[in-house]
Amino acid sequence: QVQLVESGGGLVQAGESLRLSCAASGRAFRSYSVGWFRQTPGKEREFVASISWSGSTTYGTGTGQGRFTVSRVNAKNTAYLQMNSLKPEDTAVYLCAAQAAADVQNPRSWGYWGRGTQVTVSL
Repeated sequence: QVQLVESGGGLVQAGESLRLSCAASGRAFRSYSVGWFRQTPGKEREFVASISWSGSTTYGTGTGQGRFTVSRVNAKNTAYLQMNSLKPEDTAVYLCAAQAAADVQNPRSWGYWGRGTQVTVSL
């Protein structure tokens, strides 16, 4: 069993940066992939990025590629999403997930979810 808690969201202006954290409980975390998704009201969860247990990364097309960087520190049971040059369209609840199957971009592939952290980007 893995419990995930996101933090680091907030209200920023366009062009600014935020670093989100995903803190996990449980020793199994270091053997899991970690994913970041975002969700806005009435829409499906959108894949942002993922990182495997070994550090291999995948980024969603059109969801911050080139501006966002995913990383993890297994010794701290924590994963991060660094978001630079934020835009108003990045406004969403950002959620982290753990334990993906093969299709990391499909939310249904992930076994554990945090509750999310709100990111709001103003003009």
